Amino acid sequence: MFLSVRDHEPVMKTHGEDLEARIQRLLADPGHEGHPLRAALSDLWEQSQSQMARIERITYISDAYQAMAREREMSINERFERQMKRIGKVARISDRYQEMMRDLNEALREASHRDPLTGLYNRRMVMERLRDETAMVAAGGESYCIAVIDVDHFKSVNDQYGHEVGDRVLVEMAHTLASNIEGDALCARWGGEEFVLILPQSSLDGARQAAAQVQEGLRLAPLTVAGHTLSLTVSIGVARYQPGENFSAAIDRADRALYRAKQLGRNRIYADDGVTA
Repeated sequence: MFLSVRDHEPVMKTHGEDLEARIQRLLADPGHEGHPLRAALSDLWEQSQSQMARIERITYISDAYQAMAREREMSINERFERQMKRIGKVARISDRYQEMMRDLNEALREASHRDPLTGLYNRRMVMERLRDETAMVAAGGESYCIAVIDVDHFKSVNDQYGHEVGDRVLVEMAHTLASNIEGDALCARWGGEEFVLILPQSSLDGARQAAAQVQEGLRLAPLTVAGHTLSLTVSIGVARYQPGENFSAAIDRADRALYRAKQLGRNRIYADDGVTA
């Protein structure tokens, strides 16, 4: 005889017995054979077990997929981090390269404006500076002066001591000239044994004083080259830029003033006042 649920209720609750174990015991009990509910209970049990198996498979697949997704996510993150490191490295290399190119361009620009022998600015830089100074005068600024300096009797130095000593004399002369100018004045090698000073915002008297300072510096510091002490002098021609003229005209006037200083005996300063007779 098959017991009713009511008859089994006390037993089902005894010691918290597991539901599955109780169902399995009821189905295995031969005393319930032929009971009208046994077949239904058996079908329900099999269906339940089938569903549980499916749930377990789904759970397994879900767990496996989540594990794979986590691994994939970690892999993507790792690849992303590696790629970001590579990008960072490339960026640093690019920054260093750009900085190097800026430094190189600056060095090339500086070299293009420097005389290779003396290290002073060269004729190219003089022309650029004169254009800038002329533009400032045109805009209402104060005018500037140009001084052209020539080493007296330099040919005799080359003839007596050789061109190597002559080059060293020019180097020392350049150092002396550069150390005896002040403010924004520019000192450059014009060519051969000639040098140029550009004196911004200067009167003709101020330019004469600057030229005299250069001569005094040479007098107080004789040049010693290759064991030879040389007391050299310079002749200097000075001109002040006249507003409205081309700066090359001011250079020509300074050149003529230099020629006049040499005519008058060298080792002197001659200034062109810009007045034509």
